Amino acid sequence: MTKFSVNLNKIALLRNSRGRNVPDLAAVARRCLALGVHGITVHPRPDERHTRYADVVELARVVREVPGAEFNVEGNPSERFIALVLGAMPDQVTLVPDAADQLTSDHGWDALSNGGLLSTVVARFKAVGIRTSLFMDPDVKQIEAVAATQADRIELYTESYATAHGTRDQARVLGAFASAARAARAQRLGVNAGHDLSLDNLADFLAHVPDVLEVSIGHAVICEALELGFETTIERYLGIVNAARPRALA
Repeated sequence: MTKFSVNLNKIALLRNSRGRNVPDLAAVARRCLALGVHGITVHPRPDERHTRYADVVELARVVREVPGAEFNVEGNPSERFIALVLGAMPDQVTLVPDAADQLTSDHGWDALSNGGLLSTVVARFKAVGIRTSLFMDPDVKQIEAVAATQADRIELYTESYATAHGTRDQARVLGAFASAARAARAQRLGVNAGHDLSLDNLADFLAHVPDVLEVSIGHAVICEALELGFETTIERYLGIVNAARPRALA
């Protein structure tokens, strides 16, 4: 079954805009989990413009209150980020090759060129039992290179799919993602996915890309909640992931 993790970055951004603790990130996380969400994701950036480093520690405690729920922390593996993750001990860390001042994630790792760095960082997290995922483009050669790092999973960067959805390029792009997922599984890597997935495009993605273990979605959740309401939006996402049927990897 595909799990649905809500990214709370945009909630944190709204809170930070007024200088108070409204909305309360921990309260929103509890609300999501009470609605049946499988996990919480955050991506703290060096300038802490949305999720703060202190939020990560608090949210780790919140998620542990719910049996079976998972906490995923994303970020570029600077020493400060590594120390944060080792202190918070989330269920999963997703390593993303973002520059310090980057607006949002826009590319996956070059695992061929950065294999040494990634192997060293992955080893530090795996030594304490934290599952490690690498943010990757749907490039089969790059994904095959991930295996040497000993990472547990990849997260497919899905913006190109979101852009192609509903256009004549959709089938071609979905084919590339399906091939990437098969390559990952052939290397015994789990497959996650995220970035610009939404209520409009998620079902098609899960119908064509095999064995996606987790999707993390944040921006679309907040945008859709403005129209549909928060509970209805969460329920619709859960309906999509619960209805998805695993596909064979042939």
